[in-house]
Amino acid sequence: MREVVATRYVTPLREGGSLPGIVEADDLGTYVMKFTGAGQGRKTLVAEVVCGELGRRLGLRVPELVTMQLDPVIGLAEPDQEVQELLKASGGLNLGMDYLPGSLGFDPLAYQVDPAEAGKIVWFDALINNVDRSWRNPNMLVWHGDLWLIDHGATMIWHHNWPGAQASAAKPYNASDHVLAPFGPDIEAAAAELAPLVTEELLTEVAAEVPDEWLAGEPGFATTDLLRRAYVEPLLARAGSIHERISIGEPTKTQPSRAPGWLAERLAPRPNPADEDRAARADTGRNGEGSGR
Repeated sequence: MREVVATRYVTPLREGGSLPGIVEADDLGTYVMKFTGAGQGRKTLVAEVVCGELGRRLGLRVPELVTMQLDPVIGLAEPDQEVQELLKASGGLNLGMDYLPGSLGFDPLAYQVDPAEAGKIVWFDALINNVDRSWRNPNMLVWHGDLWLIDHGATMIWHHNWPGAQASAAKPYNASDHVLAPFGPDIEAAAAELAPLVTEELLTEVAAEVPDEWLAGEPGFATTDLLRRAYVEPLLARAGSIHERISIGEPTKTQPSRAPGWLAERLAPRPNPADEDRAARADTGRNGEGSGR
């Protein structure tokens, strides 16, 4: 991945739980920056790199990822204390995703997806065990008429518990709540095309993109190379047969996310202060009207 230097913090994005921000860089590009100091920690960034770069190499549309050097001083003018604290905690190397200006969030009622493309995306999400591309939170954008995949931090859940990684990676994938399940995804065709591409060499190349400083000090691994190998093995074992273990049934509709509790909390959308302020003003207005009668 290319490395750039953040030059201006533009604005926070409050849709997710990690408080990413739009940032300009010294290559004159604009990026969505994800921070090492966010509550999810550096493993979220590792997952973004491994899965995002793997998706790109498989021909899926994922915005370009870069590493971004951050000097917290660029956030001194930011009035939000939470943002300032996040920037102070994230000095050094962070992750940037190319900002797609004018893109729209994917709406399954407004955008049709053919079974071939739906099959590739569902198969890919099964491979990386993505629990966060559901109808609740599609994590896809429509840009210039094409689907783009974003936000892969909630993938490869096994890397949060390496002793249980092998058993976790062997589990099936329930795609009933996947946002593309209603489009008749052709998973068999996707597996026939994509599974042979997921080789040890490709996965090793992808894992090598992760900066050493995001891997150093992981308990149970003497070197970062051993940890990179630990990322390769589950994905390599999963690629050949995961299509046989993908199930699609009725969506849960009103039930909560099937993500583990610790992860569901991290994926919960952050409240928008503007919405809270509007609600407070509305309550004040209603109370005032009531007292004046």
